[in-house]
Amino acid sequence: MTIELITFDLDDTLWDTAPVIVSAETVLREWLIANAPKVGALDASAFQALRQQVLTDEPQLRHRISALRRRVLFHALQGAGYMNAATLADEAFEVFIDARHALQLFPQAEPALIALALDYDLGVVTNGNADVRRIGLGHHFKFVLCAEDIGIAKPDARLFHEALVRGGNISPAAAVHVGDHPGDDIAGAQQAGMRAIWFNPGGKHWEGGKAPDAEIGCLSELPAVLKHL
Repeated sequence: MTIELITFDLDDTLWDTAPVIVSAETVLREWLIANAPKVGALDASAFQALRQQVLTDEPQLRHRISALRRRVLFHALQGAGYMNAATLADEAFEVFIDARHALQLFPQAEPALIALALDYDLGVVTNGNADVRRIGLGHHFKFVLCAEDIGIAKPDARLFHEALVRGGNISPAAAVHVGDHPGDDIAGAQQAGMRAIWFNPGGKHWEGGKAPDAEIGCLSELPAVLKHL
């Protein structure tokens, strides 16, 4: 069947995620030290313990990572005695999410999107909270679907089924997903009946279950690979 829709993971597929998260956490910590020093002084283990407690109390936040981070910040600030904890939590989250979008695209990412958009509809399927519209890529995509939107995360096939609906009720056989994670991206898409391309720039050995339908080491390879699927 002719391919009509290409969906993309974001983190570690269109950019390297680790450096931007480390930077965003540092920016947040510096803001807390300046604006809520009793919380800024907490170490990472304290925040991790609080995160686990929030998830125990509110398991529905497991796949809503922005709401979860806001909630953890609120409880940390409230527990430290800040009367304006809700306001501070909102401000702190905005500091973090702004820094989270100060990312560097892989050099081949946007040229590949431009080329692919000539022949296919493009969509986003992500578990993360980066927003392509916020970094100027939104116009390349027909839709953006985040796990946070519906409280379901990859590799759950229902997230991919929703992507097919948002793509125009596309048949799974006419859609291909591109991502770096063997479970979340490759297995998840295949379980939904889609084909899946593994983005593997590091040349890792495949250790997942069913093999991907194709593998690329560079996003510039996508147009040619898609034509052979």
